[in-house]
Amino acid sequence: MSDGLPPLRDVVARFEIAPKKALGQNFLFDLNLTRRIARAAGPLEDATVIEIGPGPGGLTRALLAEGAKRVVAIERDARCLAALAEIAAHYPTRLEVIEGDALDVDMQALCAKYADGGPVRVCANLPYNISTVLLTNWLEAEVWPPAWDRLTLMFQREVAERIVATPAERVDYGRLAVLCGWRTQARILFDVAPSAFTPPPKVTSSIVELRPREKPEECDKRMLLAVAQAAFGQRRKMLRQSLKGVAPDGDAEALLRVAGIAATKRAEEVDVEGFVLLARALLRTRGQDIDR
Repeated sequence: MSDGLPPLRDVVARFEIAPKKALGQNFLFDLNLTRRIARAAGPLEDATVIEIGPGPGGLTRALLAEGAKRVVAIERDARCLAALAEIAAHYPTRLEVIEGDALDVDMQALCAKYADGGPVRVCANLPYNISTVLLTNWLEAEVWPPAWDRLTLMFQREVAERIVATPAERVDYGRLAVLCGWRTQARILFDVAPSAFTPPPKVTSSIVELRPREKPEECDKRMLLAVAQAAFGQRRKMLRQSLKGVAPDGDAEALLRVAGIAATKRAEEVDVEGFVLLARALLRTRGQDIDR
């Protein structure tokens, strides 16, 4: 289905925007696919959508064609700005382009700026080389719940599986899954084959939806991240050994008794609720005030 703009392949050729590996760029030219991704983030009629790394604008066009009230696109590649300007002219007042690095953007502040009555969402074909860093930055925010009401993001399939993993998937289950499971409800929506991209990556990609939990289980975020990092940093060892580095006086067994978790368990056997109990126990044994 045409959106009234030139085919994206023609736009890329005209502006000589060859995908750069250093920027993690893999372009999507299939408008039917990009509109499917946009619909996964919907309904969009009253929504402001933050897009990271729009490139020449394949997903940007789809978000606007699917009715997004406003798209705010963050792009660091100056070569793409002229192509995005054409889209902005086609959709007057509905596309704002911010030239810059998404890693330097305060997502909470940006989303709060556009929270003018309608929902604020983040939808992006994330550059693979910074996708996990961006996600963890957003989920480790001090203020919760966040100003965004949904993330609809593309990751490599292996990263997507790590995001939604539980102790049932021991190989993929780790610190990232604990963070995502604590603060969000995450699920994989569908896969995207390598052939959909230019250039095609060597791996399958997946669209992941993350919705923030209004009230995550109460625990100190710093303690949760500390116990998860320590436990999964030595995932083959029992918790009585792997948690010595964070337990007061190195007494991991005392910490585990307070949490009510068997000292012989390994990190991959402890669910998110178990890590919350460990975080609470660590806070109590350290005598600190809670910081949700």
